[in-house]
This record gives sequence, C-alpha cells and structure tokens, in this order.
Amino acid sequence: QVQLVESGGGLVQPGGSLRLSCAASGAIFRFYVSGWYRQAPGKQRELVATITSLDTTNYGDSVKGRFTISRDNTKNTVILQMNSLKPEDTAVYYCNRVVPGTSQNYWGQGTQVTVSS
Repeated sequence: QVQLVESGGGLVQPGGSLRLSCAASGAIFRFYVSGWYRQAPGKQRELVATITSLDTTNYGDSVKGRFTISRDNTKNTVILQMNSLKPEDTAVYYCNRVVPGTSQNYWGQGTQVTVSS
C-alpha cells in the first residue's frame, strides 16, 4: 500500500506561480511512475505531468513550457512547479503513483488550485 498526500494548492492570480507537493509513504517500489492529474468541474480528469523513478518526464500539451515535475528522493516527494498560471488551470489536482506491470495504482485526495483575479 502507498499513501499519497498532496499540499500546496490555493488561490493565485493569472500569471502567478504555485508549487504542489505529493508526499508518498508506505510500500517502496524500485520502478514506478508518479504523476499529477487534474479535473475541472464538468470535465474529465486529464494528465498534467508524469515522472518515472528514472526521471523520465512527460507533460500534457496544455502545460508544456509552464509546469515542471521533479522528484525529491530524500523525502519521497514529487513536486509540480506551476508557472504562468492561467484561469483554465483551475481544477482539483490529484497525485498518482502506479507500478507498471501490476494492478497497483494509488491516488491522493486532491488539492484545489484556483487561478483568478
């Protein structure tokens, strides 16, 4: 079992920045994929960014060049740095961790990000 706890959401003005953290605890896997997804009201959950335990990254088209995902191995934490935020980035952001080749797929409780003036 893996527990994921997100933090860092909040209200920010357009053009501003926020930093989300996802702290993982519990089982440790040698290879995994961690990621951030978001869901706005009335829309499907969509990919924001993923990072593997080998530091390979992938980004959704709408956030490329503005968001950066990284890992802090010492704290078993995944960080999403969000810059140049837009109102359309408003959503609940969820942390995710999957272990490829298994059924292990974990989600955090979500953190609200609101971009508004």
